[in-house]
Amino acid sequence: MSEILQRLGTILGEKGLIADPAEMAPFVTDFRGRWKGEAVAVALPASTQQAAETIRLAAAHDLPIYPLGGNTGLCYGAVPAGGSGRKAGIVVGLARMNALRSVDRAANVMTVDAGMTLSAVHEIAAGEGRQFPLYLGSEGTAQIGGLISTNAGGTGVVRYGPMRDLVCGIEAVLPDGRILRDLNALKKNNTGYDLKQLFIGGEGTLGLVTGAALRMRPAIHARAHAWVSVTGPEAAVDLLSRLQDRCGETIEAFEMLNRAEVDCVLAHIPRVRTPFATTPDWSVMIELADADPAAELLPALEEVLGAAIEAGLADDAMIAQNEAQARDIWHVRHSVTEAHKIHGIGVVHDTAVPVSKVPAFIAAADAMTEELFPEAGRLVVAHLGDGNVHYIVMFTHAYWQALADKEAKALEVEMAVHDIADRFGGTISAEHGIGRKLTSELERLGDPVKIALMRDIKTVLDPKNIMNPGALIP
Repeated sequence: MSEILQRLGTILGEKGLIADPAEMAPFVTDFRGRWKGEAVAVALPASTQQAAETIRLAAAHDLPIYPLGGNTGLCYGAVPAGGSGRKAGIVVGLARMNALRSVDRAANVMTVDAGMTLSAVHEIAAGEGRQFPLYLGSEGTAQIGGLISTNAGGTGVVRYGPMRDLVCGIEAVLPDGRILRDLNALKKNNTGYDLKQLFIGGEGTLGLVTGAALRMRPAIHARAHAWVSVTGPEAAVDLLSRLQDRCGETIEAFEMLNRAEVDCVLAHIPRVRTPFATTPDWSVMIELADADPAAELLPALEEVLGAAIEAGLADDAMIAQNEAQARDIWHVRHSVTEAHKIHGIGVVHDTAVPVSKVPAFIAAADAMTEELFPEAGRLVVAHLGDGNVHYIVMFTHAYWQALADKEAKALEVEMAVHDIADRFGGTISAEHGIGRKLTSELERLGDPVKIALMRDIKTVLDPKNIMNPGALIP
């Protein structure tokens, strides 16, 4: 192993290799501190060529490669599996690969290194009078390569779609060290299979994404925001339909939270505000946006919300009158993950069902949780506009620490909620991925033909199974 480390040092330079266990600790532990793996080293290439040489060396010695982005995932897909009966391997992080490669304003395409953070991409797009319409609470840490590999979503999916719709080209190092360069980013290119889609959502199991061409959209010059107290999930779905009828594609975000979720944020996150004297049982956060600075979004929003109140769908609403009030609304929404870490141990579900079935799904999940896990709280934060429901079964830290088998308990909860999502024609993963957390659930509930094809593709591209082994593929 010392010879391999020496060769890695030659490839990567002094700043590109970490082999001390204490220094490696942040790279082998998930950000919530729940899972920890092992690795022989952490490689931090500064170029695609260095990444390719690193993977080529690992392949020659049958060493697993564990790609690492910003380590903000929730399914442990970036945690190396060494120490769980698997050969320890090399973590490859791309933090040093964070350069802007090019911007084509006319084509609305930005090409970047995969280690660039989402917030940096936002800044570059804004400087070009454009936007990159993926919005997450972890944007300061999440990296483009990780967002691609997990097909990340966020609050803007209702309008712009997930990363699959925002990536128009990739560069990736294959498991044998070859480099796939598919960064042409042409609007029309009918020359065979769209290979980039194998890597978007592939969770690093087919190769290491090192670069990406991203689709920019026109900058937004008119916005309207509201926080609405609705009478329940059914009313929220009705309000969404009314808003779609009146405002169409200007709907940028439509998020639904229950009382327990909002109260969790209020209890643990400083400088958060709610416009309501009492936290509503259910509320929705709405954003409308348009590139036209003259767009009359505020009157349209007022019209829809006024009619909703008259119809008994909503009890109250706060429409932001300035940017500070708008920031207050979305600060609450984007603080939920941080609040969860403080509040307790949440078994977080990333389910999605058809939008019309969201209320029935939540009602069934509530009934199940109350019956089977009465000691737990029930927090709901949903991207209602696209049917993605994060249903969180929340346990206290003390209760969780007293459990003899924490993984078994988490799986018990997950299976119960996933069964309900499956019953309503939904999925067990909408935007977080499968990682190492949900492979058994994918095996249990997934289409066997699809899983078999995934295995076949993995075998063809990665016959030695060195790329992120144990993630995604059951």
